[in-house]
This record gives sequence, structure tokens and C-alpha cells, in this order.
Amino acid sequence: MTSDLLLEATGIAKNYGAVAALRNASLSLRPGEVHALMGANGAGKSTLVKILTGAIRHDAGTILIRGQARDVNSPADARRAGLVSVYQEPALIPDLDVAANLRLTGTPVPPFRKWVEELGIPDLDMRETVRNIPLAVLRVLDLARALAIEPDVLLLDEMTAALPANLAERVIDVIKRQRETGRSVIFISHRLLEISALCDRATVLRDGETVGVVDMAPGADEKIVELMLGAPAEKARAIVRKADAAPAEGAPAAAPRLRVSGLRVGTKLEDVSFDLRDGEVLGVVALEGQGQDELFEALAGMRRASGGTIAVDGREVRFRHPADAIAEGLALVPGNRTDGLLMQRSVKENIALPFSAPVKAWGPIDRKMERKEVDGAIARLQIDTRAQSEVQRLSGGNQQKVTIARWIATGARTILCFDPTRGIDIRTKREIYQLLRDLAGQGHSVLLYTSELEEVQLVCDRAVVIFSGRVVDILPAEIADEPALMRAAYGLARADAGATPGAETVVGAPS
Repeated sequence: MTSDLLLEATGIAKNYGAVAALRNASLSLRPGEVHALMGANGAGKSTLVKILTGAIRHDAGTILIRGQARDVNSPADARRAGLVSVYQEPALIPDLDVAANLRLTGTPVPPFRKWVEELGIPDLDMRETVRNIPLAVLRVLDLARALAIEPDVLLLDEMTAALPANLAERVIDVIKRQRETGRSVIFISHRLLEISALCDRATVLRDGETVGVVDMAPGADEKIVELMLGAPAEKARAIVRKADAAPAEGAPAAAPRLRVSGLRVGTKLEDVSFDLRDGEVLGVVALEGQGQDELFEALAGMRRASGGTIAVDGREVRFRHPADAIAEGLALVPGNRTDGLLMQRSVKENIALPFSAPVKAWGPIDRKMERKEVDGAIARLQIDTRAQSEVQRLSGGNQQKVTIARWIATGARTILCFDPTRGIDIRTKREIYQLLRDLAGQGHSVLLYTSELEEVQLVCDRAVVIFSGRVVDILPAEIADEPALMRAAYGLARADAGATPGAETVVGAPS
């Protein structure tokens, strides 16, 4: 009954011009419940959360809070009603420090500090400028800011997607404690293991409509996937078929596409060495703050190395600017999609941007060639262009596809992907996995950092594990399961080290 519900939304609709973000979405939340909100990218999950928390207005439908109809016209209204959200992208002003951001939202500092420490960030400098803080830490700060005002309903949009395992575990513990105190959580995640272990029920959206509510029990994850995709779960879980990346036995060894030797960057990356071969997807696994950010930034020309060497096709190179890396065929797909896109420009403009970038090439642009390459990349990645007037109107999955398509269209040979499937639904993840394997099959090389350990065996040929700024293990995909990767990521020796043929276990040694 309605009186037994903490929150009830019925018949919610939201349109952006001709695009219907929500058509007929409904959700009910009980006191003391952790409730999953599931759906493919573009299904309307984030839109519904923003409506419930007053960030945007709905066009139709009703919202009841504790059985009473409420107009939630702003985030301040939602906070007064006891609803607070942590969105996918950090809601902190980049050019202000942490303390100033707290003052803007009236967040009490003592409980904020308490939650920050409990969430695994014990040494936060409140004077640090937000833009200098890693994305994973920003997500934790956003959560601590929400928890500090003790909401009745906490809405978490892909909260764990950008977090390494150690911080994600802290978040899960906090969610469980919220439930124990009678508070409720609406939890958006594409990690079905998390949903099964943590949630009581799941509401599933597809194409802007609620298509089912599932009680979490054995077998519920299969039902959720079927509802999300409108297809059998087996189809969604099909394993990506890997192309042969390693040279045939006895074949002459060619120079690796990318060789990193003893690389040092700042104070975090101390000694990293590995080879990336042509036609290979090489995974990078690390907990938060172990040097993976510095590694990718150095390879993309965003930071200068303080020691070691980078070689491309056997030739040592030095990057002083991202343009230097791009000229050598290395292109970065950043974890934060907004860093790699012009959000208010169209899909085609974003993909075509590199065609007009080189100063020496300024002059008339070959529009026919540009259009051919851009349209080909859009078709290849199956990008939804219904809202292509502005990239910001696309779902997160389609935004990520646009970022990757840009470099495919310009012919980059080495793609540096930093957590490219963060916050992306199962179906789109599979498309990106297949895309990366297709690129490898065509001779491209992919360096893939992922915070989701199960991705390694789905898409990678090998995995490099970094701990405390050093390579502690390099594993072939067939033995790179989650327990092995987790042990290495925590700096623990692998139980079968030296016993498995093909395993590479020399700390800091090149592959």
C-alpha cells in the first residue's frame, strides 16, 4: 500500500524535443530497502534519478513521498524532503577547493570529514583544488557530502563504477549500514554481482518505461538481463571471441608497437615496464592511486616522464604535448567522457575534430573524405544519432562510442582506453568489447585500464598488474581471473607463480 512506501513515482515522462527520455516510468521504495534501478544506457535511469532529486522537471506523472504528493522543483526541495543523489559525474566545481564546495552547499564539515575517513580517504586536504583530485576520490567526496546531511533516501548513480575494489568495498559497507538504520538507497549499477549481493528488489527500465520489478533471489540476475535487453540472457552474456594476437611459434619477433621501460612519472609511478604488441589488447589492473593515471597521462603526452623510456615501433620517443603522442599514433580515450568531448556540439563535429586540428594542415578541408570517415565510424560503432544535435543528450554509452570513433576515423594505431566501460550497460559493454577485439584483429594495439576485473578475461590477451607504482605481475588472460588479479593488485604473490606455463611473474620486468 502507498502508506507503507517511503517513495512512489508513477507514470513519469520526460521529453527533450522529439526525444523521449522517459515515457512511463514507475518506481516504489520501502523504508530500509536497497533498491536497484536497472536498464540499458538510454533507458532513462539517470533521467529518473534527476527528476526525483529536482535537478530536472518531469512532464507528466506523480511523485509521492511518505504517501503525500510533492513537487520537487530543485535539489534543495529534494534535500528538504530527505532525498539526496550522487550523480554519475562529480557535482563539484573544479576551480574551487573542497572547503569552498562544501560552503556552497551548506554541508556540515565534521560529519563530512567523518564519512570521508570511513570511506577510505584518511588524509584529505580540504584546500586541494577539485580539478587536481582523481575521479575516484571525487566520487567518494560526493558521497560523503550526501551522507553528511543524513538523507532518508540516498540515490546512487553508478557509484562504484569509477572506484577500484578497495574503495568500492567501503561504499558497499556504507550502503548496508544505511539499510540497517532504516534508511533507503536507490542503487544504479551495471555490475550484476553487486546487485545480487546488495539489493532487495530491482526495477528495470527499457526505452523509458518500467518493464518489470524483480525480487532478488537465485536466478534474478538472468531475469533482469532479459528485461533490460528484451532478449535471452545467454545472448547478452556471450563471450567475446578473441583474435590471435601472439605471433606463431617460431616466427621472428617483430618490435613491439609500444615498449615501456623503467618508466617513472611524478611520485606515484616508480618503475613500470611492459610491451604492447601489434594486434593485442593488453589490460592494466590496479587499485586506486597505484600509478595508473600517471601511466596513461604520460603515454598520452599529458605528463612528462621523470625517468625511463617509451619506444614506438622500436624507436625511442619523448612526448612534451598530447599532439606529440597523437603524431606517433597514440590516442587517449579518457575515463571521464566529458574530458574528451565537446558536449554542446554534434556527434559528427566531435568525431571530425582531429581532421582540422594540425596547424600545418590548416586550409580547405576535404569534406567528402571527412564525411566518409565520420559516417563509417558512426555506422561501425552503431552510435545512436537521434539526438546528435548535442552530444550531451546522448546516453553515456553512446558518448563513449563517440570518443572512440574519433580516433578510429583518424586512423590511430594505438588506443589508450582508460576504463572505457565505466557506467555503461551490459549491451553497450559487449559492443565496446567486440569493437576493441575487432581493432586488435585489424592490427591495432589497445592498452586497456579497467576497474572491472572480469573484463580482463572477456577482452584482453594479457594483463599487467601495478601496485605501488610498479609492475608486480603480467598474466596471460587464461589465468587472469578475479582472484589472481585481486591478489596481485593488493601486492600479494600469486599462489601458482612460476608454475603456470606462459605466466610472467618477474616484478618490474618487461614482458
